[in-house]
Amino acid sequence: MALKPARGMVLAAGLGTRMRPLTNDRPKSLITVGGRTLLDHAIDRFVAAGIRMVVVNVHYKGEMVIEHLKSRKDVEIRIQDERERLLDTGGALRRALPHFEDEAFYTYNSDSIWLESWTSNLLRMARQWDDAEMDCLMLMAPTHNSIGYDGKGDFSMDSLGRLTRRQPQRVTPFAWPGVQIIHPRLIKRGAGEVFSTNKLWDIAAEEGRLYGIRLDGKWMHIGTPDAREEAEALLSARHLVT
Repeated sequence: MALKPARGMVLAAGLGTRMRPLTNDRPKSLITVGGRTLLDHAIDRFVAAGIRMVVVNVHYKGEMVIEHLKSRKDVEIRIQDERERLLDTGGALRRALPHFEDEAFYTYNSDSIWLESWTSNLLRMARQWDDAEMDCLMLMAPTHNSIGYDGKGDFSMDSLGRLTRRQPQRVTPFAWPGVQIIHPRLIKRGAGEVFSTNKLWDIAAEEGRLYGIRLDGKWMHIGTPDAREEAEALLSARHLVT
């Protein structure tokens, strides 16, 4: 077993087209839910889990994100400026590798929040992580009680936590809520400067090194204005901000 990851990256460079008109004047990561921006929700999770350094990539209206992050004094923030070119998710991780010194790290999509259950899901992931056996450990959200997700699921998970892709025309019980621990050795196998992490997951799954852990709590995917409103209503009813 390896030491728990101490660093993370928030992927915040998306264009946010499905969130229009809310993203007409701001990037998606600065949309608020429950009185906090999506970006701050993600960084708050990292801080609570003991993460000491966070890389944030920016593209659309990136100057607004850079300015907003100046107020964060509780964790070291490093900006990865991608305003000149979108790199896709895998390309963004590959460019960020020098920040992580060849150690496994968390990645977190900024449009994902959840209500915790009995303990921190990020800490549960850290305890589950096995550097020798895994190239990627993905948080897996049950689809049956999620908000803002209407797909057929992404992965199946066996009793040991190994993941396999959903087959066409099938339904699986888990969706990926945008959080993972990933090792640089897997990212380095991506081809080119611009590529998706989907390519990396396929490699890891084929080799039996793609694992998952069930999210304890209620996942909210803030991908559309309607999903944001539904999440706001839930948080208001619970009198709880994650």
